[in-house]
Amino acid sequence: MTELTGYRRANGTWGVRNHLLVLPARTAANRAAEEIADAVEGAVAVTHEWEGAPGDPDAELVARTLTGFAANPNVGAVLLVGIDDADRALAGAIAGRGQTVHLVAMAEHGGTAGTVAAGREIAERLRAAIADWPREPMPISALAVGLECGGSDALSGITANPALGIASDRLVAAGATTMLSEVPELVGAEEILAARAVSDEVARRMVAVVHDFERAVEALGVDIRGAQPTPGNIDGGLTTIEEKSLGAAKKAGNAPLTGVIEFAAPGPPDPPGLYVMDTPGHDIEQMVGLVAGGCQIVAFTTGRGTPTGSAIAPCLKISTNTAIFERMAGDIDLDAGRILTGEETLQSMGDRIHDALLAVANGETTASERRGNREFAIRRTHY
Repeated sequence: MTELTGYRRANGTWGVRNHLLVLPARTAANRAAEEIADAVEGAVAVTHEWEGAPGDPDAELVARTLTGFAANPNVGAVLLVGIDDADRALAGAIAGRGQTVHLVAMAEHGGTAGTVAAGREIAERLRAAIADWPREPMPISALAVGLECGGSDALSGITANPALGIASDRLVAAGATTMLSEVPELVGAEEILAARAVSDEVARRMVAVVHDFERAVEALGVDIRGAQPTPGNIDGGLTTIEEKSLGAAKKAGNAPLTGVIEFAAPGPPDPPGLYVMDTPGHDIEQMVGLVAGGCQIVAFTTGRGTPTGSAIAPCLKISTNTAIFERMAGDIDLDAGRILTGEETLQSMGDRIHDALLAVANGETTASERRGNREFAIRRTHY
Protein backbone atom coordinates (compact mmCIF):
# COMPACT_ATOMS: atom_id res chain seq x y z
CA MET A 1 0.00 0.00 0.00
CA THR A 2 1.41 3.37 -1.06
CA GLU A 3 1.90 5.76 1.85
CA LEU A 4 -0.70 8.50 1.72
CA THR A 5 -0.26 12.15 2.55
CA GLY A 6 -2.96 14.71 3.15
CA TYR A 7 -4.05 17.80 5.03
CA ARG A 8 -4.92 17.14 8.66
CA ARG A 9 -7.93 19.25 9.66
CA ALA A 10 -8.66 20.55 13.14
CA ASN A 11 -11.83 18.43 13.35
CA GLY A 12 -9.89 15.20 12.82
CA THR A 13 -10.65 14.68 9.12
CA TRP A 14 -8.10 14.57 6.30
CA GLY A 15 -8.19 16.32 2.93
CA VAL A 16 -6.35 15.41 -0.26
CA ARG A 17 -6.75 18.93 -1.66
CA ASN A 18 -6.58 22.32 0.06
CA HIS A 19 -9.19 24.58 -1.54
CA LEU A 20 -10.63 27.90 -0.52
CA LEU A 21 -14.32 27.53 -1.37
CA VAL A 22 -16.44 30.58 -2.17
CA LEU A 23 -19.99 29.36 -1.65
CA PRO A 24 -23.19 31.29 -2.45
CA ALA A 25 -25.88 30.69 0.15
CA ARG A 26 -28.60 31.38 -2.42
CA THR A 27 -28.82 31.79 -6.17
CA ALA A 28 -28.91 35.60 -5.93
CA ALA A 29 -25.33 35.48 -4.61
CA ASN A 30 -23.98 33.38 -7.49
CA ARG A 31 -22.45 36.19 -9.49
CA ALA A 32 -20.77 37.78 -6.49
CA ALA A 33 -19.27 34.42 -5.48
CA GLU A 34 -17.92 33.86 -9.00
CA GLU A 35 -16.33 37.30 -9.17
CA ILE A 36 -14.68 36.89 -5.78
CA ALA A 37 -13.23 33.51 -6.70
CA ASP A 38 -12.02 34.80 -10.07
CA ALA A 39 -10.14 37.59 -8.32
CA VAL A 40 -8.34 35.40 -5.75
CA GLU A 41 -5.73 32.90 -6.91
CA GLY A 42 -6.45 29.44 -5.56
CA ALA A 43 -10.11 30.10 -4.76
CA VAL A 44 -12.93 28.08 -6.34
CA ALA A 45 -16.65 28.85 -6.50
CA VAL A 46 -19.76 26.87 -7.31
CA THR A 47 -23.19 28.18 -8.31
CA HIS A 48 -26.66 26.73 -7.82
CA GLU A 49 -30.34 27.52 -8.33
CA TRP A 50 -31.70 27.43 -4.77
CA GLU A 51 -33.57 30.65 -4.01
CA GLY A 52 -34.23 30.07 -0.33
CA ALA A 53 -37.92 30.96 -0.50
CA PRO A 54 -39.75 30.83 2.86
CA GLY A 55 -41.46 27.52 3.43
CA ASP A 56 -39.45 25.63 0.80
CA PRO A 57 -39.99 21.94 1.71
CA ASP A 58 -36.45 21.11 0.56
CA ALA A 59 -34.79 23.71 2.80
CA GLU A 60 -33.39 21.12 5.22
CA LEU A 61 -32.06 18.93 2.39
CA VAL A 62 -30.43 21.90 0.67
CA ALA A 63 -28.88 23.14 3.90
CA ARG A 64 -27.47 19.67 4.64
CA THR A 65 -26.00 19.48 1.15
CA LEU A 66 -24.40 22.94 1.23
CA THR A 67 -23.10 22.37 4.76
CA GLY A 68 -21.60 18.99 3.91
CA PHE A 69 -20.01 20.26 0.71
CA ALA A 70 -18.42 23.16 2.57
CA ALA A 71 -17.27 20.85 5.37
CA ASN A 72 -15.57 18.39 3.01
CA PRO A 73 -11.98 18.00 4.26
CA ASN A 74 -10.62 19.00 0.84
CA VAL A 75 -11.68 22.54 1.80
CA GLY A 76 -9.31 24.49 4.01
CA ALA A 77 -11.65 27.46 4.51
CA VAL A 78 -14.98 28.81 3.26
CA LEU A 79 -16.20 32.25 2.31
CA LEU A 80 -19.99 32.09 2.40
CA VAL A 81 -21.64 34.75 0.25
CA GLY A 82 -25.08 35.40 1.70
CA ILE A 83 -27.94 37.77 1.04
CA ASP A 84 -28.83 38.94 4.53
CA ASP A 85 -28.88 37.94 8.18
CA ALA A 86 -30.97 34.86 7.44
CA ASP A 87 -27.89 33.17 5.99
CA ARG A 88 -26.05 33.23 9.31
CA ALA A 89 -27.74 29.93 10.19
CA LEU A 90 -25.96 28.24 7.27
CA ALA A 91 -22.65 29.78 8.32
CA GLY A 92 -23.26 28.46 11.84
CA ALA A 93 -23.99 24.95 10.53
CA ILE A 94 -20.75 24.94 8.54
CA ALA A 95 -18.79 26.18 11.56
CA GLY A 96 -20.48 23.50 13.64
CA ARG A 97 -18.80 20.88 11.45
CA GLY A 98 -15.40 22.28 12.45
CA GLN A 99 -14.85 24.28 9.27
CA THR A 100 -13.36 27.79 9.12
CA VAL A 101 -16.06 29.99 7.57
CA HIS A 102 -16.61 33.72 7.11
CA LEU A 103 -19.91 35.23 5.94
CA VAL A 104 -20.18 38.28 3.71
CA ALA A 105 -23.80 39.41 3.28
CA MET A 106 -24.85 41.40 0.22
CA ALA A 107 -27.38 43.45 2.20
CA GLU A 108 -24.53 44.87 4.27
CA HIS A 109 -22.42 45.93 1.27
CA GLY A 110 -24.81 47.60 -1.12
CA GLY A 111 -25.18 44.82 -3.65
CA THR A 112 -22.83 42.88 -5.91
CA ALA A 113 -19.99 45.38 -6.41
CA GLY A 114 -19.60 46.17 -2.72
CA THR A 115 -19.90 42.50 -1.79
CA VAL A 116 -17.20 41.53 -4.26
CA ALA A 117 -14.85 44.17 -2.89
CA ALA A 118 -15.43 43.15 0.72
CA GLY A 119 -15.42 39.46 -0.09
CA ARG A 120 -12.21 39.65 -2.06
CA GLU A 121 -10.39 41.13 0.93
CA ILE A 122 -11.65 38.38 3.23
CA ALA A 123 -10.93 35.67 0.66
CA GLU A 124 -7.35 36.82 0.22
CA ARG A 125 -6.82 36.61 3.99
CA LEU A 126 -8.35 33.14 4.13
CA ARG A 127 -6.28 31.93 1.21
CA ALA A 128 -3.08 33.24 2.78
CA ALA A 129 -3.96 31.45 6.04
CA ILE A 130 -4.26 28.03 4.38
CA ALA A 131 -1.68 28.40 1.59
CA ASP A 132 1.20 26.88 3.55
CA TRP A 133 -0.80 24.10 5.20
CA PRO A 134 1.58 21.09 5.05
CA ARG A 135 0.84 17.61 3.75
CA GLU A 136 1.43 14.95 6.39
CA PRO A 137 1.34 11.14 6.43
CA MET A 138 -2.36 10.23 6.27
CA PRO A 139 -3.96 6.97 7.46
CA ILE A 140 -5.76 4.94 4.81
CA SER A 141 -8.76 4.78 7.16
CA ALA A 142 -9.27 8.51 6.55
CA LEU A 143 -9.79 8.04 2.80
CA ALA A 144 -13.32 7.94 1.35
CA VAL A 145 -13.88 7.31 -2.37
CA GLY A 146 -17.20 7.74 -4.17
CA LEU A 147 -18.17 5.13 -6.78
CA GLU A 148 -20.22 6.52 -9.66
CA CYS A 149 -21.08 5.80 -13.28
CA GLY A 150 -22.69 7.87 -16.01
CA GLY A 151 -23.50 7.22 -19.64
CA SER A 152 -23.44 3.46 -19.16
CA ASP A 153 -23.16 1.10 -22.12
CA ALA A 154 -23.19 -2.66 -22.69
CA LEU A 155 -19.56 -2.88 -21.59
CA SER A 156 -20.00 -1.07 -18.27
CA GLY A 157 -20.74 -4.28 -16.37
CA ILE A 158 -17.98 -6.17 -18.19
CA THR A 159 -14.95 -3.87 -18.08
CA ALA A 160 -14.84 -0.63 -16.08
CA ASN A 161 -17.38 -1.36 -13.35
CA PRO A 162 -16.03 -4.75 -12.20
CA ALA A 163 -12.48 -3.38 -12.46
CA LEU A 164 -13.50 -0.49 -10.21
CA GLY A 165 -15.06 -3.08 -7.90
CA ILE A 166 -11.67 -4.77 -7.56
CA ALA A 167 -10.10 -1.42 -6.66
CA SER A 168 -12.90 -0.77 -4.16
CA ASP A 169 -12.35 -4.15 -2.51
CA ARG A 170 -8.63 -3.43 -2.13
CA LEU A 171 -9.33 -0.05 -0.55
CA VAL A 172 -11.91 -1.46 1.87
CA ALA A 173 -9.62 -4.35 2.83
CA ALA A 174 -6.91 -1.82 3.66
CA GLY A 175 -9.27 0.15 5.93
CA ALA A 176 -10.64 2.85 3.63
CA THR A 177 -14.28 3.72 2.85
CA THR A 178 -16.01 3.51 -0.53
CA MET A 179 -19.53 4.74 -1.30
CA LEU A 180 -21.74 3.35 -4.05
CA SER A 181 -24.29 5.87 -5.36
CA GLU A 182 -27.30 5.91 -7.74
CA VAL A 183 -30.18 4.05 -6.10
CA PRO A 184 -32.24 4.25 -9.35
CA GLU A 185 -29.53 2.17 -11.00
CA LEU A 186 -29.66 -0.54 -8.33
CA VAL A 187 -33.25 -1.58 -9.03
CA GLY A 188 -33.16 -5.35 -9.40
CA ALA A 189 -29.77 -5.68 -7.67
CA GLU A 190 -30.88 -4.73 -4.16
CA GLU A 191 -31.18 -8.32 -2.91
CA ILE A 192 -27.67 -9.15 -4.13
CA LEU A 193 -26.22 -6.23 -2.20
CA ALA A 194 -28.40 -6.99 0.82
CA ALA A 195 -27.01 -10.53 0.97
CA ARG A 196 -23.60 -9.01 1.67
CA ALA A 197 -24.80 -6.77 4.51
CA VAL A 198 -23.02 -6.91 7.85
CA SER A 199 -26.35 -7.07 9.71
CA ASP A 200 -30.03 -7.79 9.16
CA GLU A 201 -30.79 -4.10 9.70
CA VAL A 202 -28.38 -3.01 6.96
CA ALA A 203 -29.87 -5.65 4.66
CA ARG A 204 -33.41 -4.37 5.34
CA ARG A 205 -32.28 -0.81 4.73
CA MET A 206 -30.67 -1.79 1.41
CA VAL A 207 -33.88 -3.35 0.13
CA ALA A 208 -36.06 -0.59 1.56
CA VAL A 209 -34.16 2.28 -0.05
CA VAL A 210 -34.63 0.76 -3.52
CA HIS A 211 -38.27 -0.15 -2.95
CA ASP A 212 -39.01 3.31 -1.54
CA PHE A 213 -37.63 4.82 -4.73
CA GLU A 214 -39.76 2.48 -6.85
CA ARG A 215 -42.91 3.38 -4.91
CA ALA A 216 -42.21 7.09 -5.27
CA VAL A 217 -41.87 6.71 -9.03
CA GLU A 218 -44.95 4.47 -9.27
CA ALA A 219 -46.94 7.20 -7.49
CA LEU A 220 -46.20 9.37 -10.54
CA GLY A 221 -47.61 6.69 -12.84
CA VAL A 222 -44.24 5.44 -14.06
CA ASP A 223 -43.08 1.82 -14.14
CA ILE A 224 -39.37 2.23 -13.50
CA ARG A 225 -38.56 -1.32 -14.59
CA GLY A 226 -40.28 -0.64 -17.89
CA ALA A 227 -38.99 2.91 -18.34
CA GLN A 228 -35.31 2.15 -17.95
CA PRO A 229 -32.71 2.03 -19.36
CA THR A 230 -32.50 5.49 -20.91
CA PRO A 231 -32.31 6.07 -24.68
CA GLY A 232 -28.58 6.74 -24.34
CA ASN A 233 -28.09 3.49 -22.48
CA ILE A 234 -30.05 1.64 -25.17
CA ASP A 235 -27.89 3.22 -27.87
CA GLY A 236 -24.91 1.92 -25.90
CA GLY A 237 -26.27 -1.63 -26.04
CA LEU A 238 -28.13 -2.05 -22.73
CA THR A 239 -31.50 -3.78 -22.96
CA THR A 240 -33.13 -3.92 -19.51
CA ILE A 241 -33.02 -2.13 -16.16
CA GLU A 242 -31.85 -5.38 -14.53
CA GLU A 243 -28.90 -5.60 -16.93
CA LYS A 244 -28.02 -1.99 -16.19
CA SER A 245 -28.43 -2.45 -12.43
CA LEU A 246 -26.35 -5.61 -12.20
CA GLY A 247 -23.58 -3.84 -14.09
CA ALA A 248 -23.82 -0.73 -11.90
CA ALA A 249 -23.61 -2.81 -8.72
CA LYS A 250 -20.30 -4.27 -9.94
CA LYS A 251 -18.61 -1.01 -8.92
CA ALA A 252 -19.03 -2.14 -5.30
CA GLY A 253 -16.92 -5.27 -5.76
CA ASN A 254 -17.52 -8.07 -3.25
CA ALA A 255 -16.81 -6.41 0.10
CA PRO A 256 -19.35 -6.66 2.94
CA LEU A 257 -21.97 -3.89 2.89
CA THR A 258 -21.31 -1.87 6.04
CA GLY A 259 -24.21 0.57 5.81
CA VAL A 260 -26.79 2.49 3.80
CA ILE A 261 -26.84 6.25 4.35
CA GLU A 262 -29.01 9.16 3.29
CA PHE A 263 -28.08 11.73 0.64
CA ALA A 264 -25.26 14.04 1.81
CA ALA A 265 -25.20 12.38 5.23
CA PRO A 266 -22.47 13.95 7.41
CA GLY A 267 -19.33 11.92 6.89
CA PRO A 268 -17.17 10.16 6.33
CA PRO A 269 -19.17 7.38 8.01
CA ASP A 270 -17.87 5.32 10.89
CA PRO A 271 -16.72 2.58 10.81
CA PRO A 272 -14.90 2.54 7.46
CA GLY A 273 -16.13 0.09 4.85
CA LEU A 274 -18.44 -0.15 1.84
CA TYR A 275 -21.57 2.01 1.97
CA VAL A 276 -24.49 2.77 -0.32
CA MET A 277 -25.62 6.40 -0.41
CA ASP A 278 -29.22 7.14 -1.38
CA THR A 279 -28.58 9.42 -4.35
CA PRO A 280 -30.58 10.10 -7.51
CA GLY A 281 -29.30 8.95 -10.88
CA HIS A 282 -28.40 12.47 -12.06
CA ASP A 283 -24.61 12.49 -12.51
CA ILE A 284 -23.91 15.90 -10.99
CA GLU A 285 -26.38 15.61 -8.11
CA GLN A 286 -24.97 12.27 -7.04
CA MET A 287 -21.40 13.56 -7.17
CA VAL A 288 -22.34 16.55 -5.01
CA GLY A 289 -24.02 14.17 -2.54
CA LEU A 290 -20.94 11.95 -2.32
CA VAL A 291 -18.65 14.93 -1.78
CA ALA A 292 -21.04 16.43 0.78
CA GLY A 293 -20.92 13.03 2.50
CA GLY A 294 -17.16 13.29 2.98
CA CYS A 295 -15.70 11.63 -0.12
CA GLN A 296 -12.38 13.27 -1.01
CA ILE A 297 -12.22 11.52 -4.42
CA VAL A 298 -14.82 10.18 -6.86
CA ALA A 299 -14.14 7.33 -9.31
CA PHE A 300 -16.46 7.68 -12.30
CA THR A 301 -16.92 5.07 -15.04
CA THR A 302 -18.47 5.98 -18.38
CA GLY A 303 -19.25 4.23 -21.65
CA ARG A 304 -20.92 7.09 -23.51
CA GLY A 305 -18.67 9.88 -22.23
CA THR A 306 -19.51 12.24 -19.36
CA PRO A 307 -17.13 15.18 -18.79
CA THR A 308 -18.24 15.83 -15.22
CA GLY A 309 -16.11 17.01 -12.32
CA SER A 310 -16.19 18.73 -8.96
CA ALA A 311 -14.82 22.06 -7.80
CA ILE A 312 -13.25 20.54 -4.70
CA ALA A 313 -12.88 16.76 -5.21
CA PRO A 314 -10.77 15.13 -7.93
CA CYS A 315 -12.82 12.87 -10.20
CA LEU A 316 -11.00 9.90 -11.78
CA LYS A 317 -12.68 9.04 -15.10
CA ILE A 318 -12.55 5.48 -16.42
CA SER A 319 -13.87 4.55 -19.86
CA THR A 320 -15.55 1.22 -20.54
CA ASN A 321 -14.30 1.15 -24.13
CA THR A 322 -11.30 2.42 -26.03
CA ALA A 323 -13.35 4.27 -28.67
CA ILE A 324 -14.76 6.79 -26.16
CA PHE A 325 -11.37 7.11 -24.47
CA GLU A 326 -9.80 8.12 -27.78
CA ARG A 327 -12.75 10.28 -28.88
CA MET A 328 -12.70 12.27 -25.62
CA ALA A 329 -8.94 12.64 -25.34
CA GLY A 330 -8.06 14.68 -22.27
CA ASP A 331 -11.40 14.11 -20.50
CA ILE A 332 -10.85 10.52 -19.35
CA ASP A 333 -7.98 9.20 -17.22
CA LEU A 334 -8.00 5.43 -17.71
CA ASP A 335 -9.17 3.10 -20.49
CA ALA A 336 -10.75 -0.11 -19.23
CA GLY A 337 -11.47 -1.02 -22.85
CA ARG A 338 -7.96 -2.47 -22.83
CA ILE A 339 -9.49 -5.49 -21.09
CA LEU A 340 -11.30 -6.35 -24.33
CA THR A 341 -8.12 -6.24 -26.41
CA GLY A 342 -6.23 -8.43 -23.96
CA GLU A 343 -3.81 -5.66 -23.03
CA GLU A 344 -5.20 -5.78 -19.49
CA THR A 345 -7.11 -8.26 -17.36
CA LEU A 346 -9.89 -7.33 -14.95
CA GLN A 347 -7.42 -7.79 -12.09
CA SER A 348 -4.64 -5.71 -13.65
CA MET A 349 -7.07 -2.90 -14.54
CA GLY A 350 -8.52 -3.02 -11.04
CA ASP A 351 -5.00 -2.70 -9.65
CA ARG A 352 -4.31 0.16 -12.06
CA ILE A 353 -7.43 2.01 -10.87
CA HIS A 354 -6.50 1.37 -7.24
CA ASP A 355 -3.00 2.76 -7.78
CA ALA A 356 -4.34 5.75 -9.69
CA LEU A 357 -6.74 6.61 -6.85
CA LEU A 358 -3.87 6.56 -4.36
CA ALA A 359 -1.75 8.71 -6.68
CA VAL A 360 -4.62 11.20 -6.94
CA ALA A 361 -4.95 11.19 -3.15
CA ASN A 362 -1.27 12.09 -2.99
CA GLY A 363 -1.74 15.08 -5.28
CA GLU A 364 -1.66 13.84 -8.88
CA THR A 365 -4.29 15.79 -10.83
CA THR A 366 -7.12 14.18 -12.80
CA ALA A 367 -8.34 15.10 -16.28
CA SER A 368 -11.42 16.80 -14.81
CA GLU A 369 -9.20 18.97 -12.59
CA ARG A 370 -6.96 19.94 -15.48
CA ARG A 371 -10.02 20.71 -17.63
CA GLY A 372 -11.55 22.82 -14.87
CA ASN A 373 -14.81 20.83 -14.60
CA ARG A 374 -16.70 22.27 -11.61
CA GLU A 375 -20.30 21.17 -12.12
CA PHE A 376 -22.64 21.56 -9.15
CA ALA A 377 -26.32 20.72 -8.66
CA ILE A 378 -28.43 20.16 -5.55
CA ARG A 379 -30.87 17.29 -5.24
CA ARG A 380 -34.48 18.43 -4.92
CA THR A 381 -37.48 16.32 -3.94
CA HIS A 382 -40.10 19.08 -4.43
CA TYR A 383 -40.40 21.41 -7.41
